[in-house]
Amino acid sequence: MTTTSAPDETPGVTMKDEAYGELRASAALWAGTSVLITNQRGQVLLQRVSYRPTRLLPGGAVDKGESPARGAARELEEELGVKATVTQGLAVDWVSPTGRAAPPALRFPGELLHVFDGGVWDDDRIAAVRPAPGEIDGIEFAEPADLPSLMSPGDARRTLSALRARVNGAGPVLLEDGLPIAPTVLDRVGVLRTARARHHLPFHAGPVPAGLAVRQSWVWAFAPDGRVLLLLEPDTGAACLPGGTTEPEDGGDPWVTAVRECREEATAELGDPRYLGYLSDAGPCARVRYAAALASLGAAAVDPATGRTYVRVLATPEQALEFFDWGPSEAAEQLAAAHRGRAVLGIPRAVHPQPVTEIVRPTTW
Repeated sequence: MTTTSAPDETPGVTMKDEAYGELRASAALWAGTSVLITNQRGQVLLQRVSYRPTRLLPGGAVDKGESPARGAARELEEELGVKATVTQGLAVDWVSPTGRAAPPALRFPGELLHVFDGGVWDDDRIAAVRPAPGEIDGIEFAEPADLPSLMSPGDARRTLSALRARVNGAGPVLLEDGLPIAPTVLDRVGVLRTARARHHLPFHAGPVPAGLAVRQSWVWAFAPDGRVLLLLEPDTGAACLPGGTTEPEDGGDPWVTAVRECREEATAELGDPRYLGYLSDAGPCARVRYAAALASLGAAAVDPATGRTYVRVLATPEQALEFFDWGPSEAAEQLAAAHRGRAVLGIPRAVHPQPVTEIVRPTTW
């Protein structure tokens, strides 16, 4: 083997395999692996461990000669008593020597840490967890927005980046000290860093009962490819469907409310609606849901009600649910209603998953 000091130099020094191996060994890194698991509400599984005050994802060091994926499966079995095959990567993080608060005695050289997708676990699978005695004190499920208060800064950044990669559906991402080297719109806006909208409210497919006041009206606004419009707050990363609160000028018509709010929030024009149903809320009151085809989006503008200029993205309906905490059954019922409305509108089902797309220019369909 030959080495040169510059790419355009003629090779002149022959390096023996032994010397080359010694050189590479001197630059060795640690290798780690972890698994991101969520419950049916989109909360992240964290471990309470005996040797650290902060929470961790399941995982640990990769053994000599072991692949990161096999290491992840081994750690799941050792730490949680769960056998699983780990095949889907979410992120690979280059943790620099200064990117981890390690004691000097560890002589931390840097680490390549793989994050794998452990999937969504139901109640039965969670109940089967058996934490390793003496090492794992227990598990808990945490809201994504709570991760920075529960994990070390680097672990929280990495977990949120991996979670956004899972939601985005564009494949594994490369990180440096927990942050993506090629940020998506979800990373740039900081989706999931603040509390998700929580509405564990019963969904009813029928008409709003007489005498029950309608307070809000929201729209599953479908693009021709079957994706829906979501609005992201630029300063918090919080998400919402287009729509909002009824006003006197709407004349008591919730569809008029939806049309007005879509224009004000997103400069969006809608086609004819399909009524989906309503959510019953305390008060009592109703929050109406519609499906409609997106006709056009104008230039982004300031919403007069909030003073924000929303970031407008298209996501599959399934991806859209990841931005909210609506409860497993409530979310499933509303998703089914949205797909029924989409089918009536003659819009195809979106390929899922696919990358979330930001709409930055006026668009007409």
